[in-house]
Amino acid sequence: MTIKIGVAGASGRMGRMLLEAIAASEYDVVLSAALVRPDSALCGVDTGTLLGGPSSGITFSQDAQAAISGVDILIDFTPPEAAVDNAQVCVSLRKPLVSGTTGFSADQARQFRDTAQTIALCQASNFSTGVNLAYRLLAQAAAILGAEADIEISEAHHRHKVDAPSGTAIAMGEVVAGALGRNLAEVAIYGREGHTGERPKETIGFSTVRAGDIVGDHTVTFAAVGERLEITHKASSRMAFARGAIRAAVWLINQQPGLYDMQDVLGLKES
Repeated sequence: MTIKIGVAGASGRMGRMLLEAIAASEYDVVLSAALVRPDSALCGVDTGTLLGGPSSGITFSQDAQAAISGVDILIDFTPPEAAVDNAQVCVSLRKPLVSGTTGFSADQARQFRDTAQTIALCQASNFSTGVNLAYRLLAQAAAILGAEADIEISEAHHRHKVDAPSGTAIAMGEVVAGALGRNLAEVAIYGREGHTGERPKETIGFSTVRAGDIVGDHTVTFAAVGERLEITHKASSRMAFARGAIRAAVWLINQQPGLYDMQDVLGLKES
């Protein structure tokens, strides 16, 4: 059965990549809707025009209700406010949702995740297969080295990214903290300046770079006395994220309502 996919945020960096990935996917999927902002100049334009190819027969739309009603599943990489609104439409239409949105406020995150009581929701800060494998490696490294090592997380993204640290960096921090029995909210250090004093042993430090067109680099350093382990993932193209999101959509379409992540999709969660 061909899966009809809708893309929200279709004119953005990830949205455009998703349009390309759907067209080239090895899965039996097809683009059925492409949502953009109400003020977008692309409203009514054929998606094929944006990609520089032949007509696709699908035009960019601002009407979420109408667009989502005609798809089997929605993939959403919009900003938090739009993502919450789109999720509510999915709930009203009983459509499963794959979301890569990050930067939610606490209230938005609660409201968003509540939709999983009604629909199947796959939410991930990063849909890369490599990053999700890194989460498993980080948990193992933290369990073995964490008690004797200082832990620092560094990440770099393009100049247009609006949230920091990245959702992936925070997710890595949560994995490490969880393996060590720590609460990330209590031990995270997001910036250092001036006379900071000696580094508290239990803390997990974060550093951020925003520059140029960096797609996404993440490194977690476990620094012990006499040795250092670094686990690094570097993305050279957003296609890795787009392909992962499509893989998640193909998997999610057969799931019951609930909250899932890419670890579920890849079968990486421990039983």
